[in-house]
Amino acid sequence: MDALQQGADALFILLGGIMVLAMHAGFAFLELGTVRKKSQVNALVKILVDFSVSTVVYFLVGYGVAYGTHFFIGAEQLAQQNGYELVKFFFLLTFAAAIPAIISGGIAERAKFWPQLIATAVIVGFVYPFFEGIMWNGNFGVQAWLEAQFGAAFHDFAGSVVVHSVGGWIALPAVLLLGARHNRYRKDGSLSAHPPSSIPFLALGAWILCVGWFGFNVMSAQRLENISGLVAVNSLMAMVGGTLAALIAGKNDPGFVHNGPLAGLVAVCAGSDIMHPLGALMVGVVAGLLFVWLFTRVQNKWKIDDVLGVWPLHGLCGTWGGIAAGIFGSTSFGGLGGVSFMTQVIGSLMGLIWAVAGGFVVYAVLRAAMGLRLSAEEEYAGADLTIHHISATPERETNW
Repeated sequence: MDALQQGADALFILLGGIMVLAMHAGFAFLELGTVRKKSQVNALVKILVDFSVSTVVYFLVGYGVAYGTHFFIGAEQLAQQNGYELVKFFFLLTFAAAIPAIISGGIAERAKFWPQLIATAVIVGFVYPFFEGIMWNGNFGVQAWLEAQFGAAFHDFAGSVVVHSVGGWIALPAVLLLGARHNRYRKDGSLSAHPPSSIPFLALGAWILCVGWFGFNVMSAQRLENISGLVAVNSLMAMVGGTLAALIAGKNDPGFVHNGPLAGLVAVCAGSDIMHPLGALMVGVVAGLLFVWLFTRVQNKWKIDDVLGVWPLHGLCGTWGGIAAGIFGSTSFGGLGGVSFMTQVIGSLMGLIWAVAGGFVVYAVLRAAMGLRLSAEEEYAGADLTIHHISATPERETNW
């Protein structure tokens, strides 16, 4: 029976890892559909290569930073308990690799290729797992202190703060240090529209992310015996709440409609295991409204050229999700309880501060040492031709 349980647990978390791996195709197509045609190839290549770099670095360094363990032992030991620890690494790796995938959307169309890969290695090797270990492994006694002071440890079941908020807030200094795309904001103060290249690909990316998110959230239980249908239904309710709110607030804009469900899913991750479904619906509605309002202000009023809106979507909606777990997870709002509002606020702010500081240091150093962005001529030609020497749809083909 023990062997059967171990095998079931290994299969359970492996399937979760595969579903979250599939989400990276969603990141790729969401970015491909949002950027201009001359940057589509670059969007596809970045996500796959970032994931590959993340895998190597997280295996060698990051997982050890977060959980104090390593894989520099014999294969016989690694295979124990059906290799559960290995597939757990695989599952958590897909979370870690989401950080550079998030950042990629913010800095799209004008970022150099190799400096971003170096940033990926540093972020996945140290910046992200340092905070991950504090919140998910109890490192440095922070969780114990929060529980002693406020009656409950910081609750982030599936990563609203640990993954999404951290990724979105790291992206903000990267976007600011990189600067806006050429001619995005004219000297006379007018705004030059850079419309999405493909709404169908944007929608495909959003749908892939939505489907994979149920692995992201439900499989965060990590063992079959801990699976909860409440997590699945809460994820569903937040997803549709975000969609409908973005539909109304965004006045039927398809870009907002397809990012609305992602905003809801980002926000519900933290408390998806303790909220009532109606509470999850409200969390999603607020996240959808928050995304539309902030994306519009970021682009048009504050003139921050965050191409996919990853700071509003992941950074701010993720922070809202961490705080919302302390509201809608409480018994007063129909939740299961066991959370502290003050702890959720403090933990969410900790993630924000660490991410902004880490992102600024990494990208400031890279800008000083190597430069971050393409030249004006390279950007005009497009990242596809400049970096990869081929466009997504070559107009001329050689026939032999």
